[in-house]
Parts: sequence; structure tokens; C-alpha cells
Amino acid sequence: MGDRDPELHALLDSVATQEGGAPAKVVVLGQGVRPGPLPARMAAVELPENLGIPGGRNAGVRWLREHGGADIVLVLDDDGLLPRTDSLRLVREAFDANPRLGIVSFRIVDEEGHTQRRHVPRLGGADPTVSGPVTTFLGGAHAIRMSVIDEVGEFPAEFFYAHEETDFAWRALDAGWEIDYRADLVLRHPRTEASRHAVYYRNTGRNRVWLAKRHLPAVLVPIYLATWAAYTLTQRPPLHGLKAWWAGFFEGLRVPCPPRRPMRWRTVWRMTRLGRPPVI
Repeated sequence: MGDRDPELHALLDSVATQEGGAPAKVVVLGQGVRPGPLPARMAAVELPENLGIPGGRNAGVRWLREHGGADIVLVLDDDGLLPRTDSLRLVREAFDANPRLGIVSFRIVDEEGHTQRRHVPRLGGADPTVSGPVTTFLGGAHAIRMSVIDEVGEFPAEFFYAHEETDFAWRALDAGWEIDYRADLVLRHPRTEASRHAVYYRNTGRNRVWLAKRHLPAVLVPIYLATWAAYTLTQRPPLHGLKAWWAGFFEGLRVPCPPRRPMRWRTVWRMTRLGRPPVI
């Protein structure tokens, strides 16, 4: 959004110094703003308005298709940094080693090397230093095989912010793809709270409902929503946040977000075996 130029250039420098050089194509998307001057061979694309996180990612994928395509799409937050120089090589090796691997999720650490619980894509924020298969991935740093996007479609632009990764992950899992969390692939990112975004509570409530309505078997929808409502109450959000969350929750019930494509029961069982049944 044009408000993190020093952080952005530090990130681009860390990309350029990866083993083997920078990726074939690097694009910086300006959400309603024109990106400033960039290093050579890095493209700047100005979007007409802020399309939100999923809309911006979709625009980036379309740009790549229009400019020769790519086998793997790597997405990085503009205030992140790759502290290691072998990250892109490890990403390539991971996809080459497993043809069914669809998504690789990085480990996100703060300035002191710690990983926030919300940045561990497992229930309970289990040990962030342990790699393994998961059922979702981190938006701030991940890589997706382009053929997965070809098969399951784009990110849900209607979500704008919150849970767009889970929506995409569920579709990928239902199509038979695998998702790996890699603790050795690190993005350094300032320690933040998700609630810093003005739309956090409303979008979280609304998009949880849309997620369930779009992808869960009908019998699981009320269980999933009841679980998340109970969890939200136990977190004791501030009164204004709770009001916004309930407003978003009922908006999600009232407003459709098609298409509805319930996952197969074998996908439900697969997610359960991976430690996160789609009711939690």
C-alpha cells in the first residue's frame, strides 16, 4: 500500500541475494498506489484500488500468466525478510521431490526469533520448529504450485481479508494436493497482532461463516460455526470487537458467497488424521 518502502526494499534485497540469484520474475503489487522505483528486473504493477489480500494475490498470478507464466508462485509480505540465502533453493527442491506437494508454508519469526502462536498452522500452536504436513498455510510467506491454482481456482476475492488461505487450502486438499509446513524456511516479520486491522473482527466473523457454507458438508456447518463462536467468546475480545464479530457473523449467514462445493468425506477424514478436523 506504499507505506513500507524501507521494509519493502530490504525484502527485495533478501530475495535478490538468494542462492542462484533472484527468481525469474519478481512483481510488486501496489494496492491502489504506484510502487516507487524498484531494483532492475523487478516489475511494479499498480492496481486501480485496494483489492484486499486475496484480490491482490489473484492480480499477481494473472500478471505472471500474462508475462510468460511460472511453475511456482512465492508470496511474501512486504514487511517481511528472508534471513537465509537458501530459502528459494529449498522451495524448489521441495516441489521437485514431491509431485503431489501443492503448497509450502514458511515459518514466521519475529525480531527475536520467536513464532507467535497464531503463526503455527496446527491446533494449539504446537512446536513451530517441527516441520510436517498441515491443513492450512500462512499468508505472509508461502509458495504454491501454479498447477494447483489452475485446478482449484483463485483465492476468494470476496473475503478481502481473513481466512482466504484456509478457503484455498481446503480446496487444494479436496483435490488431493498436500500442504507442508517447513520450519527451515523462515520469514522474519515484525511482531504484530491480527486485531490491528480495522476490519479484523467483522471479516473474521463473516468469513468463517462463508468458509463453512462454501466447503463443509451440511451436517458439519453448524458444528463448525458453534465451535468458533464459543472459541471467540473464550478469548474475551473487547466489546467493540465482539459487536463487530457478531455483525460479521450474521452478515455471513445472511449474504451468500458462492460457489458451494462441499468437500468429500474422505477429505474430512484426511484432515482429521492430520490433526485438524474441519469442525475446529
